[in-house]
Amino acid sequence: MDKIKERLAALRHEADNAVARAEEAEAKNKKLEQQLLEKDQDITSLQHKLSVTEEQLEKSETKIADLKSAHEDGEQSKTQNEALNRKIQLLEEELDAADKNLKDTMDKLRQVDVKAEHFERQVTRLEQERDAWEKKYEEAQDKYRESKKELDDLVASMDGL
Repeated sequence: MDKIKERLAALRHEADNAVARAEEAEAKNKKLEQQLLEKDQDITSLQHKLSVTEEQLEKSETKIADLKSAHEDGEQSKTQNEALNRKIQLLEEELDAADKNLKDTMDKLRQVDVKAEHFERQVTRLEQERDAWEKKYEEAQDKYRESKKELDDLVASMDGL
């Protein structure tokens, strides 16, 4: 009976040890399950952060592409602006040359206008002079006709004598 008691005590001790180990294993299992749950939550959180970061990366890449495009457009606009400025400068030079040409032409036109007025006055004076000469010619013709008539009359009267 002592043996049985010893055996019972040993079995109880083994059972207590087994229960203690089981409780310890359950506690360890619970702790590991808790850690696993925390790790799953960490993974979920990290996956969410990863997706958010990937979205930000896509937005940043899109923004970079847009900025590069805007920069290229800006460079193209700058080139166009420089070309237009050169064209404006050439047009301004052409305008200056045209203004100078216009001024020279206007000066020549004024000179021609003055000469034309001078010649018109000369023409008017010459026409008046011509009219005076024609009048004198007509008067001389009239005198000549009168003198001829008188002479003819005189010759006729002398012939009649």
